[in-house]
Amino acid sequence: MIALHTSSLHRYGLNRIFGFAKAAGYDGIEIGVDKNNFDTQNAEYIKRLSEKYELPVVALHAPMNGSEKSVQHVISMAAYLGCSVVVITPPKLMDFSFTRWLKKEAPALRKKKNIQLALENTGGETFLGFLPGRAMNNISDLKNFGMVALDTSATSAKKADLIRFYEHLKKLVVHVHLSNVRHHKEYSMPNEGVLPLESFLKKLKSNGYQGVISMRIRPADLMEGDDEKVVKNLKKAKDFVDSYFN
Repeated sequence: MIALHTSSLHRYGLNRIFGFAKAAGYDGIEIGVDKNNFDTQNAEYIKRLSEKYELPVVALHAPMNGSEKSVQHVISMAAYLGCSVVVITPPKLMDFSFTRWLKKEAPALRKKKNIQLALENTGGETFLGFLPGRAMNNISDLKNFGMVALDTSATSAKKADLIRFYEHLKKLVVHVHLSNVRHHKEYSMPNEGVLPLESFLKKLKSNGYQGVISMRIRPADLMEGDDEKVVKNLKKAKDFVDSYFN
């Protein structure tokens, strides 16, 4: 299943984003829940859009720099929407409370809520210039968390080899954020860039990956503001994945 992450077109309203995804032939939508966008926090409104466009919400991405409260809210949204995947960005390095809560509560929440609570790998940001900017963001911590949302661009930002990174975590990957890196710009169109996405997609297929591939692309690469070009570029991105995965 190929979905569109709403952050790819975040300057549009959700209604327009659903419309673009439908026109481009996507199978579903991943909602990037944003603290500054009330529509993305409103499960009832999102459900109406999902029914209107006949596009399921296949994942919810909890807010960046979240908290126990925000994750709990997104999990309740997922239950209402019948969505089985919630993606969490690792906490900031000094957010000890949120880090402890995630490590302690994630297994119980998965079982109690019947949900795939997945931790996303993030890029190479630092704290004080030399410390990693986020906790729980190395291979060991991702393994310990138990479920992974693999972001292809983020592996490049950490100067990791995408295929090797995937091989370390393949049994735990339940969700994928797909994009490429072009001219040192992350979240570029998947068909243009330096990452070996063709090989990566073939490996996903050969390993029987059953999760969602969610397009998370820079709005500028989709030519936001020009509706015709947005749909054209979304189709191009989906065709690329179809040619190597489906």
